[in-house]
Amino acid sequence: MAAKRSLRSPSTAVSRGAAPSRFSHSLDDLKALAADVVAVAMKGGASAAEADISEGFGQSVTVRCGEVETLEHNRDKGIGVTVYCGTRKGYASTSDYSPAAIRQTVDAALAIARFTAEDPCAGLPEAGLLADGRGDPQLYYPWRLDVDGAADLARRCEQAAFAVSPQVKNSEGATVSVQEGQFATANSLGFVGGYPTSRHYLACSVIAQDKSGMQRDDWYTTHRDPADFPAPEEIGDYAARRALSRLGARKVKTCEVPVIFEAPLACGLLGNFTHAASGGSLYRKSSFLIDKLGHRVFSPGVRISERPHLPKGLASSLFDSDGLPTHDREVVQDGILSGYFLSVYTARKLGLAPTGNAGGSHNLIIQPGQHDLPGLLRQMGRGLLVTELLGHGVNYVTGDYSRGAAGYWVENGEIAYPVEEITIAGNLRDMFQRIVSVGRDVVVRGSKQSGSILLERMTVAGA
Repeated sequence: MAAKRSLRSPSTAVSRGAAPSRFSHSLDDLKALAADVVAVAMKGGASAAEADISEGFGQSVTVRCGEVETLEHNRDKGIGVTVYCGTRKGYASTSDYSPAAIRQTVDAALAIARFTAEDPCAGLPEAGLLADGRGDPQLYYPWRLDVDGAADLARRCEQAAFAVSPQVKNSEGATVSVQEGQFATANSLGFVGGYPTSRHYLACSVIAQDKSGMQRDDWYTTHRDPADFPAPEEIGDYAARRALSRLGARKVKTCEVPVIFEAPLACGLLGNFTHAASGGSLYRKSSFLIDKLGHRVFSPGVRISERPHLPKGLASSLFDSDGLPTHDREVVQDGILSGYFLSVYTARKLGLAPTGNAGGSHNLIIQPGQHDLPGLLRQMGRGLLVTELLGHGVNYVTGDYSRGAAGYWVENGEIAYPVEEITIAGNLRDMFQRIVSVGRDVVVRGSKQSGSILLERMTVAGA
């Protein structure tokens, strides 16, 4: 169930190459300041140090029932400094860029380091592993959108939702958000890097009502470049149709049937995998994927790739939080796990090589198949399409999975009626092995990209 896309832009964006004049500091100034913070730390007695400096600003406008309900402006900045005294580590931060505040922050980090336990895995990366810090990842697309312009877009979005049906009785609001920032990072090995980024979104949430009661649903889209947004009317229209389609929802009897995770929720399944395959979970022995490198953990044919250099990618990056270069790689090939997600620290804890994933995954993509969502429904025949999940019932040690859910019952390859107040249960070990198909209805909202995913079977607990 993907929104119809259009290349029409809701507003005019400044070209990517335009100077980020709305920032308080130039990027070169931030890089120089990060290097200065590291120098202060080294002069203060640190054996190694790293500093991260960032600033950002944003504007969010929410319209509800045609009126501006909330208007938010944010402007943030911060400095974080990590120091090492041998194998002891300390960290402190401040939002004050003044020399006095920087000295106090460094002193605080050094004091913390002197009283922490030694950790032989702590420390900066080996110098030969570091990125060169140069390059343009093409992630900054400023949006010169004033409050009136944002309110107009939000109104158009919400009005389109109300126009779908008189059964759309109320709105939780339509929101237009503009967010831009830049960062610089440096360490005592000579690494210096940073770049500007942007991320904007448009969302709408409405309430439909009939004699059976009320139902709400929403839709949103997020992009780095405002030129990539569909017309706001499309978002509102689709949010309304989703809410209307849930009217008359009922329970189903407890059964074991095939299940489709709609694309946004399928990205959550990828998130479950990433969590279990992350270094922190692995070295703490809190993952069901311990010692699974080279083993089949997904069904045959499943391929999961990491593509950190996609232009405009929501999780693109030239280097990770440790300063290591990112690179394309195949994490799962034909169902076989070929890579974990490791920072320098977690790699040392596990006795493995770092993978450039300090800070998380970078555009993790599960290879789509040939079917769109209607095609997956026909392939499934009878079962459950899940469009909403509730709760956090995932045990990463055992893989046990149990979540409250809502969605649609499917008969003969077609949606029969909406369902609610049910629970779906299984085990991630089995769920990954039971992936039958991945749809081509790919949704991109963050660091994971997936189409809808059809699983062979899960337990559905209902009436």
